[in-house]
Amino acid sequence: MKIWSRILVAASALFLVSTGLQAQSADRGALIARGYYLATGIGLCTDCHSPRNEKGEFVAGLHLKGSPIAFAPTVPLPAWGAAAPAIAGLPTMTEAEAVKFLRTGLKPDGSRPRPPMPEYRLNEADATALAAYLKSLGS
Repeated sequence: MKIWSRILVAASALFLVSTGLQAQSADRGALIARGYYLATGIGLCTDCHSPRNEKGEFVAGLHLKGSPIAFAPTVPLPAWGAAAPAIAGLPTMTEAEAVKFLRTGLKPDGSRPRPPMPEYRLNEADATALAAYLKSLGS
């Protein structure tokens, strides 16, 4: 009888762990979906961070992989960014660093982004979602 009790306890524990993992996975999926919406529909990250072809269409397979900035300021600005870096997969930041950047406008080294990058001040939930989405694009 003891062995059946142990098997039942082990099976119950496994069920609870797998249910918890499924919930975490579903939560992460919802977070990433929110981040996708913020990146493509609100922040328009793709406009600068994704290259376009000669027709102005986004180049397939290079979504958020970095791109030259296709416009210039009409007045002199110091330190204008000539290219938007790759942000798919967050190659230069951890997810936590990206959240802080999106909340404060400060890069991990304490510097500010060069124009035309806005110094976003997202709330914690939106910054977390956007960072999760960008991280999900990595390999």
